[in-house]
Amino acid sequence: MTSGVLAILGSGETAPGMTKVHRELFKRHGNELRPVTLDTAYGFQENVPEMTEKLVAYFDTSLHVAFKALHFPSFENATEIERTILKQEIREANYVFAGPGSPSYAVTQWLPLRLGDDLRTVLRDGGTLCFSSAAAATLGLSSPPIYEIYKVGSGLYWNEGLNLLADFGLSCVVIPHFDNQEGANYDTSCCYLGLRRLELMEALLPDNTGTLGVDEHTALIFDAESDSVRVIGRSNGYWRSNGTVRTLENGSTVPLSEIRTVSNSVPRPAPPVSAPLSSAPDDLAQQVLKGGTEGAEALARLVRLSNIGTEGYIDPKSLVDGVLAARESARTVGQYALADQLRDALVGAGIEIHDSPQGSSWSLKSSS
Repeated sequence: MTSGVLAILGSGETAPGMTKVHRELFKRHGNELRPVTLDTAYGFQENVPEMTEKLVAYFDTSLHVAFKALHFPSFENATEIERTILKQEIREANYVFAGPGSPSYAVTQWLPLRLGDDLRTVLRDGGTLCFSSAAAATLGLSSPPIYEIYKVGSGLYWNEGLNLLADFGLSCVVIPHFDNQEGANYDTSCCYLGLRRLELMEALLPDNTGTLGVDEHTALIFDAESDSVRVIGRSNGYWRSNGTVRTLENGSTVPLSEIRTVSNSVPRPAPPVSAPLSSAPDDLAQQVLKGGTEGAEALARLVRLSNIGTEGYIDPKSLVDGVLAARESARTVGQYALADQLRDALVGAGIEIHDSPQGSSWSLKSSS
């Protein structure tokens, strides 16, 4: 059962007015805070490192909290080890932040990764998810393709969403930037879609699917334990369902029972629970040899234990070099069986190992 908190920010995640929102969310975890930030939503941009640096610096300078930056710009271009490491690090965090970018791009990377299962694990374990702007738009049953409609002019449709709000008994979509006024003389509210287009899109949704609107510089805090949503920040939230609109007023706390369109009688499947992995290299090596999901989890843990690579970023070269470093350490202390197991794990992953008197090197196995 979910026992955590889901914070949905309409925008302004690094604005001065939102600092107290983050501070309040951090306070839930006291000295046990383990925060990470995920860059996928803007992973298609050319300035990913700069955006991440700015975000991490904000939390460090304004809130004195050190975030670990998780780099996952593409599902297709990531190795299975990279994917597994990311999922492990998400599950082991108790505060996950994701923010601006493209909701369409984000769900394209996150759905095949089954990231929703890992985020549900965080909630189930009492953690906090804080999703803002584009990332917030992925949380519903369906996700709006903002850029495709607003910038490209495509027809109206929905992408599949992570559907995390179903864990709170809500069947809905999420529209951040709800009160946007950048268009001045034309309607850019409803996350740049405009109210007219949003109403047409709502007609495409399944029956009893609501719309959760979140104004800019505003946070809706969903608390599983109190079964309520609290509105803080600059403005309001909105619950649109079956032709009616309820304003969730700033400063109010609303019982979720008052806005549910579906009951909790249809439970979501619990996120998968992996058997705990030993941290002993010998045990992990044996688990690697089993293959499958357990083998991938163990190999990823071995790579992480090697502590090689730039902190917060998953570098394929560093991953392989890390396993080779662990293998060399095993050989140095006479653990030759473990060294052979690590070598076989790399070979099984498509890596060719070249041993010489000067040390070990590697290359990708030829496809020919």
